[in-house]
Amino acid sequence: MMHMTFYWGKSATILFDGWRTATWTGYLLSLLALLLAAAFYQYLEAFRIRVKLAAGGGSKPSSIPPPASSGDARAPLLAPAFAAAGRWPARVVEAALFGVNSSLGYLLMLAVMSFNGGVFVAVVVGLAAGYLVFRSSDGEDLLLVDNPCACA
Repeated sequence: MMHMTFYWGKSATILFDGWRTATWTGYLLSLLALLLAAAFYQYLEAFRIRVKLAAGGGSKPSSIPPPASSGDARAPLLAPAFAAAGRWPARVVEAALFGVNSSLGYLLMLAVMSFNGGVFVAVVVGLAAGYLVFRSSDGEDLLLVDNPCACA
């Protein structure tokens, strides 16, 4: 039976029927695997951002581009696409990394939806530890988007 509220205990089904824990050893190893997967998620996000910066896709906070003039003949929504058309191999790599990272993120979310308290704690601690190790040191994860609107 699937739990619909948080519970604590060594018996959990994580992601699929084949990943069931019945012993404390299996449960703790599963929690360790989830913790490492969550930290790896943060590593992949940091790596993706570094690839984006190295390919010239990100802008530093000190280099905000000026707004387009009203006499610009191009459509404002198409201008970023035309500017980045010359670097399509890098964009494909960025998109692939984004897809892998998103997939891992959704799997971690689904694992948390097992509603096991230990699984929840392991994923959150793994995300925090991964952020601390891979993303908190140099501020490279501060990327500006073309549209400053929060709803875009």
